[in-house]
Amino acid sequence: MYSEPHKQTRVLVLNASARTTRSQSRKLAETFVNHWEILCFDSPIAYRELGIESVPHINEAWISAAFKPKEQRTEEEVNALAISDMYIEELKQADVIVLATPMYNWSIPSSLKAYIDQVVRVNETWKLNTENRQDPYIGLLEGKQVLLLLTRGSQGYELGGYNENIDFQTNYLKRVFNVIGIQDITVVTIDGEANDPVVYNTNVEMAHQRVVEFIETKFLFNS
Repeated sequence: MYSEPHKQTRVLVLNASARTTRSQSRKLAETFVNHWEILCFDSPIAYRELGIESVPHINEAWISAAFKPKEQRTEEEVNALAISDMYIEELKQADVIVLATPMYNWSIPSSLKAYIDQVVRVNETWKLNTENRQDPYIGLLEGKQVLLLLTRGSQGYELGGYNENIDFQTNYLKRVFNVIGIQDITVVTIDGEANDPVVYNTNVEMAHQRVVEFIETKFLFNS
């Protein structure tokens, strides 16, 4: 038996797949949303579409503005940071960040990389620690949780697996969130769409169950 869930926990769902109806990562995110709404129906969920909307790349004006005090920015520089400001504010408002993304060419979709470039921003999501040359980042978005919903066509990307050395998706995304101050990261994966269909279907079922277990373990307490 469970006690009442935290109703004011704010969720941000980021979808990065270029696919829509056929996207397994989106289906994982849908499982999260559906179960969350059943158990935490009063908690707000915000959405950011990265896979099928245009995410702008940073440019020279953006770089100039990001490394300049706010009061010194020109109108062009303020405008250059407008989308970045919006993305960062969404992250700041969220208690739980759900990122659903496929692996493209052993890494992440280019739209997600563009988004990361927009939100990993000095003095907004991290600041420089000059006393630690090996890890000079102090994250500014502490106290949040991240759920990574990752899909990959092949298998063997787990620790010690035969494809571990070409997984530039998992550890990269963990590192990005670590830099901006988030250490509580849960990873759920679906591997092997291009391999044995029986094994793959089992992987899919297990992944969706892990999403449900994430919510029930993290946000519901035994009474």
